[in-house]
Amino acid sequence: MSNKVLNPTKVITGVNTRWSYANVWEPVSINGGTPKYSVSLIIPKSDTVTVNKIKAAIQAAYEEGEGKLKGNGRSIPPLSAIKTPLRDGDIERPDDEAYKNSYFINANATSAPEIVDASTAPILNRNEVYSGVYGRASISLYAFNSNGNRGIACGLNNLQKLRDGEPLGGKASAAADFATEEDDDFLS
Repeated sequence: MSNKVLNPTKVITGVNTRWSYANVWEPVSINGGTPKYSVSLIIPKSDTVTVNKIKAAIQAAYEEGEGKLKGNGRSIPPLSAIKTPLRDGDIERPDDEAYKNSYFINANATSAPEIVDASTAPILNRNEVYSGVYGRASISLYAFNSNGNRGIACGLNNLQKLRDGEPLGGKASAAADFATEEDDDFLS
């Protein structure tokens, strides 16, 4: 397999990426907007490979989208002056333990992502995918210029669940709710 970059704006995140706010089965409308599938990808700051790939893809999307970013203006705004999707969890979510020592990027799409397991078999049981699982995400970065808002956005392509994690949002699983210290035979 070659390491040739076919699409510089596409990134596959690392194996320690955690999914939060996972609306990946049904599209959700935010404030009456177009319904979208979405997920917040929490990336440990220690995963410098993924962080650097995302930063490079943001730069590539900026360069590819210069015409769109310029719009009707005379010049292209510098990358540092526009909205970019990679955010610092320690700064923006200081009270949320899940975002500690992490970056996060919100990815969304109008079409459903494919969701597969570690062996790339489709996941059909919706209970297998929840906020808190760990997995890789295929994302694409692109420039936008809409109603005076200019920046780089993150599109969601596909998801690969690799392992379970502690559910985020406080909902316990049925297995955790009904686990007992001893094997109580309540039918006897």
